[in-house]
Amino acid sequence: MKKVAIIMGSDSDFPVVQKAVKKLKEFDVPYEVHVMSAHRTPEAACNFAKDAKKNGFGVIIAAAGMAAHLAGVLAANTTLPVIGIPIKSAAFDGMDALLATVMMPTGIPVATVAVDGAGNAGVLAVEMLALSDDTLAEKLESMKETMAKEVEKKDKDIQAKVEEL
Repeated sequence: MKKVAIIMGSDSDFPVVQKAVKKLKEFDVPYEVHVMSAHRTPEAACNFAKDAKKNGFGVIIAAAGMAAHLAGVLAANTTLPVIGIPIKSAAFDGMDALLATVMMPTGIPVATVAVDGAGNAGVLAVEMLALSDDTLAEKLESMKETMAKEVEKKDKDIQAKVEEL
């Protein structure tokens, strides 16, 4: 099975990024987590992306705040899918990171989840890997069925509360 790389621009991003790690663990997907900066260690980030495919990765998740160029730098140096997680910052409430992550030039796509949406980044990475892995696809189906059952139970609970009024 291919691995997922989770690259964050700063260790301060880890409280958000750990949600992606947890999702990958739930699906038994191998992963590596690293800190690399598009601005402070650009050569390391570029080299990681250039070698990612031959190093067994199938998807790269990139988390960064503020200028948030990390996902684009990684995407520019690989043909693997890159998922960007814009990280919320104090200055612009994450809008700066969101715009920097989604505004990629033609030919350098970055799939982007919500600001601080690391859990969905993990699920999206699993969905990408599941295109060629039936076991992962079955686990995803099971997750969706469980989510639907949880919503159905909540609906029944609300209906009971409404009847009590």
